[in-house]
Amino acid sequence: MKHKEMVYLTPMPVRIWHWLNAFGILTLCITGLQIRFPEYISVFGAYKAAIRLHNTAGVVVSISYILWLSYYLLVARSLIKLYVPTLEDLKSGIFSQAYFYFLTYFFGRPNPHHSRPDSKFNPMQKAAYLVIMLVLLPLVIVTGVLLMYVSPLRELLLLLGGIKMLVGTHFLLACCFTAFLFVHIYLATLGHTPLAHFKPMWDGWEEESVDDSEPAKTVGS
Repeated sequence: MKHKEMVYLTPMPVRIWHWLNAFGILTLCITGLQIRFPEYISVFGAYKAAIRLHNTAGVVVSISYILWLSYYLLVARSLIKLYVPTLEDLKSGIFSQAYFYFLTYFFGRPNPHHSRPDSKFNPMQKAAYLVIMLVLLPLVIVTGVLLMYVSPLRELLLLLGGIKMLVGTHFLLACCFTAFLFVHIYLATLGHTPLAHFKPMWDGWEEESVDDSEPAKTVGS
């Protein structure tokens, strides 16, 4: 028999990081658009002001990323378990989750994945976050640092293809993050209520349907 249970899904350090990172990346996206298209966008006033704010937000996101990585590697020690898809995830989990998102959700069918402290993300989330957090974000940080120090790193930039290659790569990575923000927000509304998946990022607790035959796990790791 199934019943509703409150599960402590998101520890406070993760919640703090999430919002710091979210506002930082949003600031990077908006200031980046102004830097790339100054003739059309002037949200933050002067062009130099947008560059200063962009660089500041980049430093904040970089530091928060280091803290996030350190937390999951050294404190929670759950980076691989939470973010790396298993063989079962790759064989069938991703497809069943995609089937839910694109079809059965609209018929009121239940989500095939039930979040637990030791299994917070469904197979599609694992695959997406693995690419975002362990590939794209490090790349956007590295390319951003190189762009901040063009003069002293001139020789290295030439080895990497020059300033145009670096700017183009950084911009394409930024486009990926901008697209991810829209998808992330939309998918977050697909809970049993539109705000159900937002709540754990405020107080850590999420309401889940659980089977009485399964042992309860209510303590986050």
